Amino acid sequence: MNTLVNDAKQHGTAVGLSVDRITINGGKPLRGRIELKGAKNLVTKAMVAAILGDTPSVLKDVPNISDVRIVRGLLEVHGVTVTEGGTGELVLDPSGVATAHMADIDAHAGSSRIPILFCGPLLHRLGEAFIPDLGGCRIGDRPIDYHLEVLRNFGAIVEKLPSGIRMSAPSGLHGAKVSLPYPSVGATEQVLLTAVLADGITELSGAAIEPEIMDLINILQKMGAIITVDTDRVIRIEGVTQLSGYTHRALFDRNEAASWAAAALATEGDIFVGGARQAEMLTFLNVFRKVGGAFEIEDDGIRFFHPGGELKPVIIETDVHPGFMTDWQQPLVIALTKAKGVSIVHETVYEQRFGFVDALVEMGASIDVHKECLGGRPCRFGQRNFQHSAVISGPSKLTGADIEVPDLRGGFSHLIAALTAEGRSTVSNVGIIARGYENFITKLELLGADFELEGR
Repeated sequence: MNTLVNDAKQHGTAVGLSVDRITINGGKPLRGRIELKGAKNLVTKAMVAAILGDTPSVLKDVPNISDVRIVRGLLEVHGVTVTEGGTGELVLDPSGVATAHMADIDAHAGSSRIPILFCGPLLHRLGEAFIPDLGGCRIGDRPIDYHLEVLRNFGAIVEKLPSGIRMSAPSGLHGAKVSLPYPSVGATEQVLLTAVLADGITELSGAAIEPEIMDLINILQKMGAIITVDTDRVIRIEGVTQLSGYTHRALFDRNEAASWAAAALATEGDIFVGGARQAEMLTFLNVFRKVGGAFEIEDDGIRFFHPGGELKPVIIETDVHPGFMTDWQQPLVIALTKAKGVSIVHETVYEQRFGFVDALVEMGASIDVHKECLGGRPCRFGQRNFQHSAVISGPSKLTGADIEVPDLRGGFSHLIAALTAEGRSTVSNVGIIARGYENFITKLELLGADFELEGR
């Protein structure tokens, strides 16, 4: 069994998905209401933050996704007691935190890269930490070397072993000056989770300021941390000697909201996304409107719909917040295949995010991928031979095909393509989608999609 298929089955099984293939009869508009829970990119980091407290934490609106199950397993092998306090609520008690065996960490982590974020909290609590080799979606280079260098700056001793990496802090961790060459979300999280209990002041320049980062800062402040965010992407953390647990309702998942919005537009449908909020989606909403989509903001969510008429081509350049998110472009590309004219998407965050378009071309889309920086300013990938710009010509009529899901966002985009296409499509490796989309099969049913699950 190849790695991709194995990953898909593991992720699907983790959340009770017993099949890994879906056959979709396309061409039917999606209509109805779905509800969001907390953001994958916040919830998993909030769970790690609980290790820092000396009392239990309560996290609300936790989605039933495999990434949450992975982090829960990692916490439990490290001695953290995790119980369900109600629907979508986790109680995390770190009082029994302990060192875990490398084999146990590796077994629970699978292809996830989140173990690297355990290191700072574990060094504070135990004086040592172990991590295996790290995985994740194959969308570009995500080296851990910078994470390790950051930890060294705080005073950690890093040893690379055949079985993984061991870290220790015999003299404790101390504040540091850290400058990021790029506003990396993962590196910013690493600094925050390490600096809050480090002795002295940490200054992080070039920080990521995504809403999920700000919500993590909210959580750490609730725990007793002292964190200041300046307007020039500089974050200052004054280390404290003790943190307590938190009670927090997680920020909604804006990536999932944008994905369902794109599905509504591509299928000429009408979807109310409960829990979505305008403030965190301003950039997406502007582009959605330019393409020809319509939306209505309500107190309890956002209605996304196709108002009729032709969709319009756009030029999109992905960027760190407050720019257009890289996770938004893949689902929206499906809608752009229906726009009359030429659209350009310039990807500046991950250098290999256009692998998903091969299946779309097979289905009839007119998409060309280029190594040049098209449609915007030159970016860091421009001279590195990466195909990171896409030209989408439309409107194109998609027809059904057999598709293999390559990664999380690309996989959901393939679902949208199959729902849009004429005829039948079979999408395999759908378990990967369970990494970040809670109960997506049930949501498809609620929206009236015409599909069959293999073995159901």
